[in-house]
Formats: sequence, structure tokens, C-alpha cells
Amino acid sequence: MLSAATRAVFFVSDSTGITAETLGNALLANFPAAHFDRHTIPFVGTVTPVSTVAAALQSATTPEAAPIVFATVKDAGIRAVIAGSAAVVIDLLAGHLTELEAELDTPAEQRSGQYHGLGDLERYFARMRAVEFAIEHDDGQSGRALDTADVIIVAPSRCGKTPTTMYLALHYGLLVANYPLTDDDFPTDGLPRIVAPHADRCFGLTTTALRLSQVRHERRPNSTYSSLAQCTLEIRRAEDLYRRTRVPFLSSATRSVEEMSAVILQSMKLRDRPHERPTP
Repeated sequence: MLSAATRAVFFVSDSTGITAETLGNALLANFPAAHFDRHTIPFVGTVTPVSTVAAALQSATTPEAAPIVFATVKDAGIRAVIAGSAAVVIDLLAGHLTELEAELDTPAEQRSGQYHGLGDLERYFARMRAVEFAIEHDDGQSGRALDTADVIIVAPSRCGKTPTTMYLALHYGLLVANYPLTDDDFPTDGLPRIVAPHADRCFGLTTTALRLSQVRHERRPNSTYSSLAQCTLEIRRAEDLYRRTRVPFLSSATRSVEEMSAVILQSMKLRDRPHERPTP
């Protein structure tokens, strides 16, 4: 039983639900004091029966508050079922599609799930190649084809290199490698040998020593690796290296992967340009 302070929220989609979740959560983030119980119902009308959605919304409706629905559904019949419930429905497609249809003077395709389908195959395969590149070049495992990388993320261990690398690859189709700064890379006047020739494509990550110690403690508790002294040393060395080599950097301590990726895109003047690059 939900407390009166908790509101049921549903992300309902005729596809994966990713768009509904992304846009819906972006709106909900503007209300940090509110508490939400989130549910995602994907593939409505194909895998998931419309009746399942109706039953879920009815079950979540209380005398105190109706559930909130963020919907990305094209089918008018399904939208009517959702609209007929007691829920507060925020249709994330309908109005915008109508505006685009009017502007482009052509009706939108009624086929569901197009946004997260294969769509442009060239673009899709470029993203898959970018993911393969990210996996091969994770944690400095390979120096192959680094000259084709769009960006090389450099940072001490557990500062957020890998998730940021994968996010940029999967969402933007960018070729991203990452390299871990270790004790073996210091003392040094410049960047580590493997990434030094590509300094113009390097971007650094840092964090607070306390946050790094906490993260490392989850992996290797009570070790030198996770000690506050070791973390303080590594963060200080890394930031000094970035400044001396003029590598742009940011702190991952209070930023999400999405925020860090946006800063990297802006700072490095990167764009999703899979059609311009050869396969590595």
C-alpha cells in the first residue's frame, strides 16, 4: 500500500518505453520533494494487452490521488483506453505529431516502435561499431586504431570512465576509448605513452578523494587501493597532469553519466557523425 505522499507513475509505450521513461523522468526531476512509485509497461498492443494497462491503472487509483501516466503510444484506440481511465495522462507524442504533420504536410507513420527500431541501418551499425570499439579499448586494453577515436577518457580507476564511454558510444555512435591512470604512469611530465600522441582528443575525469574512497571500498574494502590517502594522492596527481598537459577535465562526484557526456560533447565539439568516419 502506497503512502499518501507517494504517487504512482506509469511509463506506457507501444515500444520499449525508453522514450517515455527518459522524457517522463526529466519532468519528474523538477519535483525533488515528491515521491514516486514508477512502473514501465512496454510493447502495449503487441506483447502487452491493453487490458493489462487498464487493470494496472485502476489498481493504482486511490481516493487520495490518481496515477500519472507518461505515454508514447501512436494507436488511437490504445490512447483512448488510457485516456478513459482515472489517471492523469501526459501524452508525449500526440500534440507534437499533429504539429509536425501540419508543418510537413504529411501524416505520421502509424507503425509503432519506430524510434527505437533499427530505422537508419547505417546509423544503427555505426552505433554497434562504436560499442565494439569501446569494449576493445576499455581500461587501456588496446592501443589499436586510437588515431580514429573521437575522444579518449583518462582518469584514475573508478572515476566513471567506463559508463561514460559506453553511454557516448551507444547513444551518440562516437568512438571512445578510456585509459586508467595508475602508479606506473607517474611521475611523468606528459600524458602516458599510449595516449600522448592523441592529446588533442583526451578528456580527463576526476572526483573527490572521499567519494573515490567510498566507491573503491565497495570493490576492495580495507585495502591501500581504497584508502583515503591513496585516493587523495591519485586525484591530486591526475588533476595536476590535466592542468600541465592542458587536458580538459571535470568532476564526476556530483554528475550523472548523462551530464558528463553532455559536457564532453560540448567541450570537445563532438557530434554524432558516423557517416563521416571509416570503420576502425
